[in-house]
Amino acid sequence: MISSARSRRQVVDVESNCTTAIAAARRRPYGRCTTESSSSAGEEMAMSFVIAAPEMIAAAAADLATMSSALSAANAAVAGPTTAVLAAGADEVSAAIAALFTSHGQDYQALSTKMAVLHDQFVQALTGSAGSYAGAEAANVSPLQAVEQDLLNVINAPTLAVLGRPLIGNGANGAPGTGANGAPGGLLYGNGGAGGSGAPNHNGGNGGAAGLIGNGGAGGAGGNGGIVVGTGGNGGSGGAGGLLLGNGGHGGAGGLASGNNLGGAGGAGGTGSLLFGAGGAGGAGGSSGNGLGGAGGVGGTGGALFGTGGAGGSGGAGDLGSGGAGGTGGAGGLVGGAGGAGGSGGAGNVNGGTGGTGGTGGLLFGNGGHGGTGGVGLTGAGGDGGAGGNAGMLFGSGADGGAGGGGLTTGGTGGAGGTAAALIGNGGTGGGGGAGAAAGKGGIGAAGGLVGNGGVGGNGGDGVGMVGIGGAGAAGGKAGLFFGNGGAGGSGGTGNQSAGAGGAGGNAGLLIGVGGAGGEGGIGGITAGKGGAGGTGALLIGNGGDGGDGGNSFQGNGGDGGIGGNAGLFGGGGTGGAGGGSGSGGGPVGKGGNGGNGGNAQLIGNGGSGGNAGPGVPPGVPGAGGTGGLLFGATGVNGLV
Repeated sequence: MISSARSRRQVVDVESNCTTAIAAARRRPYGRCTTESSSSAGEEMAMSFVIAAPEMIAAAAADLATMSSALSAANAAVAGPTTAVLAAGADEVSAAIAALFTSHGQDYQALSTKMAVLHDQFVQALTGSAGSYAGAEAANVSPLQAVEQDLLNVINAPTLAVLGRPLIGNGANGAPGTGANGAPGGLLYGNGGAGGSGAPNHNGGNGGAAGLIGNGGAGGAGGNGGIVVGTGGNGGSGGAGGLLLGNGGHGGAGGLASGNNLGGAGGAGGTGSLLFGAGGAGGAGGSSGNGLGGAGGVGGTGGALFGTGGAGGSGGAGDLGSGGAGGTGGAGGLVGGAGGAGGSGGAGNVNGGTGGTGGTGGLLFGNGGHGGTGGVGLTGAGGDGGAGGNAGMLFGSGADGGAGGGGLTTGGTGGAGGTAAALIGNGGTGGGGGAGAAAGKGGIGAAGGLVGNGGVGGNGGDGVGMVGIGGAGAAGGKAGLFFGNGGAGGSGGTGNQSAGAGGAGGNAGLLIGVGGAGGEGGIGGITAGKGGAGGTGALLIGNGGDGGDGGNSFQGNGGDGGIGGNAGLFGGGGTGGAGGGSGSGGGPVGKGGNGGNGGNAQLIGNGGSGGNAGPGVPPGVPGAGGTGGLLFGATGVNGLV
């Protein structure tokens, strides 16, 4: 009984304390308050207010409500066994013990019920405080916005009256469907407005230019043609970036065309700022139902000092016609910046579109932009890959050429690699040829700068069908004039009728460098491809490049191996390529390919080994070893049969 009385007093004390805490919380709707210690007893207590986050208070209230539900469920689960305890026996002691535990259980349940009520009241008070904070913040937003707008109106009034342009603020967007141009941004700070989309058969609006600091507005999309007949409108050009800082706006997409009409061309990207800023990307060309897809827009030029050029837009698809050409990538900035990538050619039901040329790197330094991929021609020719962009004047590497698109009749030719910078830089790699009945050739690797490696030649495309003809691999680029290695030649493509030959390796320069290896000949059903010749080593010090192996043939003659490249004054000759085998497909056995001769040494160095003969009936002739150096060096070993 003493324990029961003590429990009841505890209930009263807890209830009194919690009620006091809740009342205090309701009197402080502004956040958590802390008292600061005073130097004397007569001084008033100072209150320091802390910023409150309404969303965090609301989340805490939700967590407390969840906790209350869990506790109530637990109390309900144990109510039965703890409030009606059965006696262990019929004696008086067992009955007294059961009565004692039952009384404790009932007291606990009573205490829990009152605590649940207090808990709910606390949660309600906390939720109300969160609502008060949120309401106060919402009430303060509108007046602050009004003050800000009034201040801007005062600042912008003189320039609007004289020049028709604000001092600070973004330009207005052109209305959709009107083709209206976007308004320019503020003279000091602000982005240009976006151009409005064009009405049917009409062009989209141009994006507005930025002021001193800001980005140019995006060009509006060209309007679509009519349901039956109609030309797609051209996309609007992107606005120029700010005078000091800012990127050019993206060009708008060309509109879709119906019938045999031309899809709309993509808009040009805007130029970057005077100091720092990237050029805007060109807009994509619009597709056409039965006609030619629209050309992709040209990428914008990077900032006058620093900035990358914008990417060219993709050519539009020709649903029943031919795809449009990809846009040219924008050039890099005056001092530095990479050129933008060329846009991909659009796919066409007839012919694929040509890939766009990559942009030139910055005038002083910067890499060129990658060439765009040629579009696929479902019933005709694939589009040619775009050439890689050239590097800047002093430092930078040329970019890779785009791959040619595949076509049913003819594969597209791979784009040539971009030229390296005049001082230091590597030449770009040529793009691979596209697949087709007559596959496309690989793109030529570009030469390096005064110091730099030549680019690798692109691989030839694979021939498709029973009479497929593989494309030839391209030659590797020449090394830099003073230092650098020649680029390797591309491999020839496979073909059931005939395979492509491997490309020749690029030659090294004057002082130090190794000649590039020749590309391997492609595997052919009847005629196999020949291996490419190895490049010559540097005039002073350098080994010759190895010749490429000849391709195998299923039913005809194996391809001949390429000859090894000659060395410089100091260096060894390259190894000749092995001849290709014949009859590897179980068909009639033809003649094996001849091994390539090894390259010759000049002053000091060993001659290159000859290539092995290809197996066949009869087998090929092995290649002869190259001659050794005039002062020192051994003759190369002849190839094996």
